[in-house]
Amino acid sequence: MTAASDGRVVASANLVVTAPAPAEITRFVAGRRGTPLGVDDATPKVVVRPGSTVVVLLADVHAARNEDALTVKSTAFREPLTIKTDSPDDPGCKCTDGTTVYAGHTTLRADLPAGTYRITVTSHHGQNTSTADLKVAGSPEKHYRPWLITGAVVLVLAGVGLALRRSRRSKNVTPAP
Repeated sequence: MTAASDGRVVASANLVVTAPAPAEITRFVAGRRGTPLGVDDATPKVVVRPGSTVVVLLADVHAARNEDALTVKSTAFREPLTIKTDSPDDPGCKCTDGTTVYAGHTTLRADLPAGTYRITVTSHHGQNTSTADLKVAGSPEKHYRPWLITGAVVLVLAGVGLALRRSRRSKNVTPAP
């Protein structure tokens, strides 16, 4: 590369252009949230229940530049899942191989029949597609909404308070002559 001004060379340098490395996916797994995503507790060995919360993790040795989030799709999900770098769902690999880890969690549909569901992610700005299989079986997991439990506790406490108040009033009443 040469820069010239008024026909004179004012600077020159060598420029090396390197194509981005192809994807090298070392792990693309899903497993129950709160469990490690190792060999025996992630796809395809683990079986999850409908309605359960799962973590999806993808590790790429040659992650594409400016790609901090990926979209994972599956008919088992309620909606597409975005997995990100520096996610709180990242299990914190202690290796120093420079692998970029994308992670995120989602809740599976509660109406899933038992079966194997394909999960798919496209990385490298649309140039690489990775797939994994997720096995689903068992009865749906129940999810209790915190506001519902809190509401029930408030109602019980209000009932107890009302009962105590009536009890005190009945003790303080003097019989009529």
